[in-house]
Amino acid sequence: MEWGIHLKKANYKKLWKLLIDKDMNKKMLATQANISPSTLSKLVKGESVNMDVLVKICSALDCEIEDIVELVLEINTGDE
Repeated sequence: MEWGIHLKKANYKKLWKLLIDKDMNKKMLATQANISPSTLSKLVKGESVNMDVLVKICSALDCEIEDIVELVLEINTGDE
């Protein structure tokens, strides 16, 4: 393999920490942000979601996107 930086996936750990800080659970988030259970499941699994979903969450939690998601980069050293 070649050396390089490869984008992994979105990491939503900040979202889960923010919910704890706001004394909210995932079901409350889904209700307030008007997102479906299947979308919530994607977030829990760390899968990609539509940007509109992230905007709804930010609106519901009165926060910025960087407060709920971060992009995790993986460095490929070529050892594989």
